[in-house]
Amino acid sequence: MNYEAIVIGSSAGGLSALKSIIYNLPGNFSTPIIITQHVSSLSESYMAVFLNQLSQLVIKEADAGEKIKPGHVYIAPPNFHLLIEEDFTLNLTVDEKVNYSRPSIDILFETAALAFKRKLIGIILTGANNDGSNGIKQIKHFGGHTIAQLPASAEVPIMPQSAIDTGCVDKILSLEEITGYIISICH
Repeated sequence: MNYEAIVIGSSAGGLSALKSIIYNLPGNFSTPIIITQHVSSLSESYMAVFLNQLSQLVIKEADAGEKIKPGHVYIAPPNFHLLIEEDFTLNLTVDEKVNYSRPSIDILFETAALAFKRKLIGIILTGANNDGSNGIKQIKHFGGHTIAQLPASAEVPIMPQSAIDTGCVDKILSLEEITGYIISICH
């Protein structure tokens, strides 16, 4: 399968988990990655800067109207939902919170599933609520590939366990296994 994008959702403990994944991706990893990490609406936009220092890929905060490019990692800005349009551009909204969150993982995953259909990989990492579970179901519905972090390896296991409980997760992997796995299925 030729996957065209990866979406990742994380919450409590997510920065550490994302660091582990991003740090280990090679500079020639071309599949774009779009991330929603739950952050406070008052947070500074530090995550892209921090992760960019650890990676050979281009890591940036998403801009509305931006075309998704290979070799790039896009991060939802604080207090904005990140959506993927059917023309493979990014969009930002300040619509109501979903699962008490803005940005919401479900919104990213659901819009990505509509755009990329079976050429999408969705990954749920550590977190303390069930955001992303509906999105995982949507990705699976459109034939995409779904991954959840092994709850025992998550700093907070509630979110990956909630995704697993949907019955729509294809692979359950420890944090250390996720990077190698996505490299193997994307190259």
